[in-house]
Amino acid sequence: MTRLLAAMAISVSAIPALASEDDLMMVESSADVATTMDRLEAAVTGAGATVFARVDHAAGAASVDMDLGPTQVLIFGNPKIGTQAMQDDPRAGLFLPMKVLVYEDGDGQAWLAYQNPEEMFDNLDIDHDAEYIAMMTGALGKLTAKAAGD
Repeated sequence: MTRLLAAMAISVSAIPALASEDDLMMVESSADVATTMDRLEAAVTGAGATVFARVDHAAGAASVDMDLGPTQVLIFGNPKIGTQAMQDDPRAGLFLPMKVLVYEDGDGQAWLAYQNPEEMFDNLDIDHDAEYIAMMTGALGKLTAKAAGD
C-alpha cells in the first residue's frame, strides 16, 4: 500500500501535462524535437527501462519524397511492469510497450504526447486501481518532464 501511495504521489507531482479531450497527455518542451527525443531516450535508459525502437517519421516521409515536420516516436518499456498488465488481460499487449511521440507543431513548438495509461487500458479487464497503472503514469510523467527540460 505504501508503494502505491508513493507511486500516486509521484504521478501527481511529476506530470506537468495537459489532458486533451481524447485522453492524450501533452507536455511542452523547451527544446527542439531531436534534443527532446535524445533527452527522453537518455531518461528512459537511465531509469533502467528498455528502448525497443526510435522511429523517425519525418525520415520515413522523406524516403517517399513527402514532407513531414520533425516527428519521432520512442517505443520503450519495463517488462517487470508491463507483464503485470498483460497477466491481468493479454490484450494489454496491444498498447505495450509504451510509446511517446515528440513532434513539432505549426508554430515550431516541440511537444511530447502519450496516452494516459488509465485510459489506455479502459476497455480491458484491468482494475483502474492496479498498482502498475500508477507506476506507468508516474514514470511517463517523470520521463516526459525530464525530456521537456522541466
